[in-house]
Amino acid sequence: MDTRVGQTVREKIEEREQSVLSPYACRSAESQGRMRVEEECPLRPAFQRDRDRILYSQAFRLLKHKTQVFLAPSRDHCRTRLTHTLEVSEIARTMARALDLNEDLVEAVSLGHDLGHTPFGHAGETVLNELVPGGFSHYRQSLRVVDVLENNGLGLNLTYEVRDGIAKHSKGYGEVLPVDRHGLPETAEGCVVRYGDIIAYLGHDLDDAIHCGIINDSDVPDICNKVMGRSHSSRIMTMIEGVITHTTPVSDGLEGERLKFGVDPAVGEAMQILREFLFHRVYRAPQVHSEFLKARKMLKDLFVYAISHPEFLEEETAGNGADTPMVRRACDCIASMSDRHAQNLYHRLFVLER
Repeated sequence: MDTRVGQTVREKIEEREQSVLSPYACRSAESQGRMRVEEECPLRPAFQRDRDRILYSQAFRLLKHKTQVFLAPSRDHCRTRLTHTLEVSEIARTMARALDLNEDLVEAVSLGHDLGHTPFGHAGETVLNELVPGGFSHYRQSLRVVDVLENNGLGLNLTYEVRDGIAKHSKGYGEVLPVDRHGLPETAEGCVVRYGDIIAYLGHDLDDAIHCGIINDSDVPDICNKVMGRSHSSRIMTMIEGVITHTTPVSDGLEGERLKFGVDPAVGEAMQILREFLFHRVYRAPQVHSEFLKARKMLKDLFVYAISHPEFLEEETAGNGADTPMVRRACDCIASMSDRHAQNLYHRLFVLER
C-alpha cells in the first residue's frame, strides 16, 4: 500500500484500519479522545496504547492473585481473575476478527474489564456493596482504577471508548444484550466483550467445577451437552459461532446502521440453562458457599478496622488518596487487595498467635 512521505507508523496503521475494518467498527483515529489531551504516539494507535497501559498496570498484575470462583481450590489449575481476563480477551478477539471489528479496542476493554474486582471474587463485591454508602460494583470500581487510582493517583487517561466498554461490560444475571440498549456499550467492540465475558465464565466455571469435584460430567444438563458438546473447547466454539452467525447489520433510525448482536436460538437457550445450572449447583454449592462466608467475614472485619485506624490506611495506601473520604479510601484499599494479602493481614490483625 502506498503511503505518504513522512507518515508515522501509527498513521499507517490508522490508514489500514480505514480500508480493512467493517463500517460498524470503531476506528482508532475516530476515538472521542481522552479526559486529558496527550500528544499522539508515533508507533501505536490510541486503543493499542490503552491496551499497553492496562497490561503494565499494577491492578492488572494483582489479578493473578484474585479468586475467580473457587476460594480454596483443591487443585492449582483453577482459574484466577487473571486467567479469566485472558480467556475473555481471546474469545472476544476471535469474534472481533470474524466480524472485522477493531481488535485493539476489544483487547483493551477485555484486559481492563475486571481491574476493580475485589479479593475473593463476588464474596468481596457483596460485602463492600453492603458496607459502602451508595453500594459497590466491580465495574464502577474498574473505571475508578483506570481513571483515578493507577499511576500514583493520576490514572491511565484511557480513551472514551475503552472506558465506556469497561464501565458497561457487566450484565449480572440479566440478558447479555437486552432489547433496551440503555446502558449498553456504545461500540460494537464493547458489546463483543460482554459476550466474551459470559462465554468465558460459562465455559471455565463449569470446567473448574468438574475438575474440583463440585459436580460430575453426568450432572450437566442434557440439552447443554447436546447443543454445545461435552468438552470445554466444543462449548466455547459453539457459543462463539452461535453469536457470530446471528449478528447482522440493522438500520436503527436516526443512528443509522449498526450491528445487531444475537445468538443462535438453540445455543442461547442452552447458555441460559447452563447459567442457571451453575448458579444453583456450583455457586451455591456447600463447598463454595462455606468459603464465601469466611471471605465475607474476613473482608468485613478488615473494612471496619480500616475506617477506624487511619494509620493502617496510611501504611496500606502509601499515603496516596489522603484527601479522599475515609470510607471511600478504605473501600479502594480493600478492593485492591489480593486474596493472599487480605488473608495475611487478617491473620496479623485478628488471629492470636499461640
